[in-house]
Amino acid sequence: MKQMTEAQLTELEKDLDAIRNDVLADLGERDARYIRRVVRLHRTLEVGGRVLMPFGFIPPVFVAATVALGLSKIIENMEIGHNVMHGQYDWMNDPSLHSQTYEWDTACSSDSWRRTHNYEHHTYTNIIGKDRDYGYAVLRLSDDEAWRPRHSLQFINYILLSTFFQWGVGLHELETERLHRREITLKSKLPFLKDFLRKGGRQAFKDYVFFPLLTFPVAPIVLAGNIGANLIRNLWSSTVIFCGHFTQDAETFTEEECWGDGKSESKGHWYLRQLSGSSNFTGGRWVHLLSGHLSFQMEHHVFPDLPAHRYPEISERVKEVCAKHGIHYNTGSFARQYGTVLKRIAAFSLPDRLRARLPVLDVA
Repeated sequence: MKQMTEAQLTELEKDLDAIRNDVLADLGERDARYIRRVVRLHRTLEVGGRVLMPFGFIPPVFVAATVALGLSKIIENMEIGHNVMHGQYDWMNDPSLHSQTYEWDTACSSDSWRRTHNYEHHTYTNIIGKDRDYGYAVLRLSDDEAWRPRHSLQFINYILLSTFFQWGVGLHELETERLHRREITLKSKLPFLKDFLRKGGRQAFKDYVFFPLLTFPVAPIVLAGNIGANLIRNLWSSTVIFCGHFTQDAETFTEEECWGDGKSESKGHWYLRQLSGSSNFTGGRWVHLLSGHLSFQMEHHVFPDLPAHRYPEISERVKEVCAKHGIHYNTGSFARQYGTVLKRIAAFSLPDRLRARLPVLDVA
């Protein structure tokens, strides 16, 4: 992470606060219209997919229904659920779009997500040992974690995590690594497990029991379509999220770097860490929408509670601030950024000595 004096960090804080304040002063009907249009799009795709699914015995219809339902789940999770639960639309005073009342279409409960994502991840972004989203406790992604033989299979773990991503996220708060180290007990996690089983059970019942039985004569087709839609959502959302913090140029941090002087981290330093530990990727309008605008992860991490559709228009200002302070603005094509994610996963699956002999896997 770039070394900056307290005066420089204060200047960085002022520059980014100015962008934030300009957007806050401009919030209004334009933003309300946007999120309501997105909600209508999600509902249209979901209804269309559900209505078409019983006719899935016609192969093109099956594909259309599955893709429509998958896209609806992506939009609901990424552009609506994730952003609403960050409080981006609380100012509208609409209970259906409020961070504390919204419940999304995935196995993870909104309460658990707010604890593990909004608080833990956004507070301790990429701090090894504090941000459990970094590697999701199953992937070794830096030298801060010692290599173990099990890491040689982590590409398999990556594929499994991506395939079943909603369930991995839903169980994230279980903290299996701490259970394994006996730092916590399973008994202490019983309230969470009850909440997970309640929410995850409802999701499984809806997609894998209710809707197939509703169209009983073609239940296997509807079941297959629902599985396919969830798979589309899981693979896409996991890939977008991994591209946000696991790329080659996304930095990691130690607790000493943030609190080494015994003081709390300044807002300017927090801004610097968010910028240094995040990654953007380029794309068209639909790529940004389907990613929940996490294609602008750097902007999201410095302004998590600003409406995400504003990130493209403020990205140039953020880029200028980064240039002014000599901070790397980490962006690239989707293919490039995702390629570096795969490279990092592959590199750190190897013992350190072996990795050092393969320059093609250098991620330093």
